[in-house]
Amino acid sequence: MSTARTLSLLLIALALAGCASSKSGDVYSRDETRRVHTVKTGVVESVRTVKIEGTKSGIGTGAGAVVGGVAGSAIGGDGKSQVVGAVIGAVVGGIAGAAAEEGITREDGLEITVRLDSGGMIAIVQEATEEFHPGEAVRILEDGETTRVSH
Repeated sequence: MSTARTLSLLLIALALAGCASSKSGDVYSRDETRRVHTVKTGVVESVRTVKIEGTKSGIGTGAGAVVGGVAGSAIGGDGKSQVVGAVIGAVVGGIAGAAAEEGITREDGLEITVRLDSGGMIAIVQEATEEFHPGEAVRILEDGETTRVSH
């Protein structure tokens, strides 16, 4: 039973990792290609470390409920106790799966505040895949839906 549980958790983790999309300043989605991006320039005023919450797609909940239901049905003896064990296992597994999905897909991020050369000030949050420092010149790229900071 322990090997099956470990294998199930590994499969859930792999499925969740495959569903995660990047919020990095240097990763573009397919939909963002071949679009016009407006470029603004400015200087970094401040950088603050933040957490970007994980996804809540329902995949973790569903996978956890299935694994929990199967495991719970094995606890009961037969008949009604198997059904009760499966239901309780599915509920507990669903809750655990949802928490696992959110935790596995959570990312470290940066809140980058930029004073634009035009005089305004903006803040952008993106994954912490690049370093930014106060006083550093940066570019802001916007396509109408997505905004990112780059060097």
